[in-house]
Amino acid sequence: GGEGLSGGEKQLITFARAIAFDTPILVLDEATASIDPQTEHLVQEALYRVIEGRTSIIIAHRLATLKRVDRVIVIHNGKLIEEGTHEELIKKEGIYSYLYRLQQVG
Repeated sequence: GGEGLSGGEKQLITFARAIAFDTPILVLDEATASIDPQTEHLVQEALYRVIEGRTSIIIAHRLATLKRVDRVIVIHNGKLIEEGTHEELIKKEGIYSYLYRLQQVG
């Protein structure tokens, strides 16, 4: 299963499974990585609905995905270097803020 599907299509199927099985814990690794920018916003909105009320671990390099999560943990070289909400980390002006701003420009 899955041959011939794009990365984005596979991710959408993963979201559908998460909704169908209603698991209390959800782990998403690069949930928006294979999705084109036009679809990313729609997928992010669906993601927020899927994770609502669940313990969710989201591994993300596209930091816009993390805007509405309860807590962001920044790990660099295996060490926790920052934690807080998206807004707190932006105000802190540390590595998270720097990387987020880079992504907004690029």
